[in-house]
Amino acid sequence: MATEKITGHRFLYNFRKYKFLLYQLVSRDIKTKYRKSVLGVFWSFLEPLLTMIVLTIIFSTLFKGFGVENYPVYLLTGRLIFTFFSGGTMAAMRSIRGSASILKTVYVPKYIYSLSAILSNFVTFLLSLVVLFLVMAATNAPFTIYIIFTSLPILALLFFTIGVGLILATVNVFFRDLEHLYGVFLTLLMYATPIFYPPNIVPASFRFIQDYNPIFAVIECCRSAFLYGELYDPHQLIFALISAAVAMIVGLALFYKYQDKFILHV
Repeated sequence: MATEKITGHRFLYNFRKYKFLLYQLVSRDIKTKYRKSVLGVFWSFLEPLLTMIVLTIIFSTLFKGFGVENYPVYLLTGRLIFTFFSGGTMAAMRSIRGSASILKTVYVPKYIYSLSAILSNFVTFLLSLVVLFLVMAATNAPFTIYIIFTSLPILALLFFTIGVGLILATVNVFFRDLEHLYGVFLTLLMYATPIFYPPNIVPASFRFIQDYNPIFAVIECCRSAFLYGELYDPHQLIFALISAAVAMIVGLALFYKYQDKFILHV
């Protein structure tokens, strides 16, 4: 099969042509995730809520919440965003190898499998935001018009996750130890990102980890609106958008370059 050219026209054409299949794959992923669960999709609400309660009790008791205003909202905002990124990229990384049997029998643009894996996690993330709003209401956090503007950093997060996911999906086909290495990297990234603690407690020599972390930029943008009821720093949004664009370009270029060789390695 001839290698497909990377063009916006081709990408959009395939997306429109296979959007029903994409919908079915996303639906399948969500149903599979909760198939053996008694509570089903309700876990999308209960799991982050229970985790937030436990972590809030622990950190508020041992560390007095680090002096953070409204620690439950602070914690939940960071955790939901990071959980989507880690879950989405991990699922995308496994998507090509996990769809090997279909790849060998039916032609579908291969990026559809990675995209569906990420979008299913994105749906779960959007559902989890209901929990965040409930916690905001319970803790008297301000509900302002700036909450609407969080759609921009969240959109940047989605595209950044897609770009990184395509890179990981490509590399994982040829280097299968990547799954174990990436799991370790996500753990390090989680503790290096101010999710549980305020950024100002990090020594100045390590602040560069925050400054060049697109996930932290999205978290800070969302915290500005959800926690403080104010508009986020536009520089953080610009950084998140640029990071998303770069990740998408690199991800698509790498994926399209090697996709014809997937069939030989899955």
